[in-house]
Amino acid sequence: MAGEVDRPERTFPQALAVAVVLIAASYLLPLMAAIGATDAPPAKWTNGYLADVAGIIGGPWLKYWMEAGAVLASVGMFEAQLSSGAFQLLGMAELGLLPSVLARRATRFRTPCVAIAASSAVTLAVVSFLGFDDVVGTANFLYSLGTLLEFAAFLCLRARLPELKRPYRVPLPLPVLAAMCAVPSAFLVYVCAVAGWRVLALAGAHTALAVGLHAAMGLCRSKNWLTFNAAAVDEDGVHAAGAGHRV
Repeated sequence: MAGEVDRPERTFPQALAVAVVLIAASYLLPLMAAIGATDAPPAKWTNGYLADVAGIIGGPWLKYWMEAGAVLASVGMFEAQLSSGAFQLLGMAELGLLPSVLARRATRFRTPCVAIAASSAVTLAVVSFLGFDDVVGTANFLYSLGTLLEFAAFLCLRARLPELKRPYRVPLPLPVLAAMCAVPSAFLVYVCAVAGWRVLALAGAHTALAVGLHAAMGLCRSKNWLTFNAAAVDEDGVHAAGAGHRV
């Protein structure tokens, strides 16, 4: 998404710095207030307990305000994840890995409208048939695997193509970047290691479906059943999308 941001080399660090402070405060302040105002045993700290504590401290209005904030926060997280996934579909379509229809943008705001609709449809279809705990566990597991791949690709590109023109370049040397990625990677590996068998089964099914979809896209490309962008590879080994046509 860096290509969609004005001056990302300046905007990204500022946005990340503000986001880290706000996120830390949004976790620490409610927890400190809840711990200081109640002496409830750990068994009571279940889903929704912070809202109950807010009701004890400030009355019903604060409880409802806390619940409304939780709902809006969930919507915001979903929108952020939806945007990230939609732009990934857009990029894959521009590189010829997915049908070119997913690269279409809205006329007014240039948003990837088809990719957003496809991502939303898949999300609703999956969520409709799973319980909440299974959805959360599977989403965390797949997110962890995807993030580990992103870290690996990030370090690989910096090592192999250090002079590649990027919308935003992290101003740190490779050893520091590797150390920076190692810490969250350890937590991500832990999330994968403690996942239950239901989560592993669901994640495995989704992964197998993705591999099958990749093979199906190759078949559609070879048989000219769908329209794909012609993705060329330049002298640096970097993909560059061409005009949409059947390949």
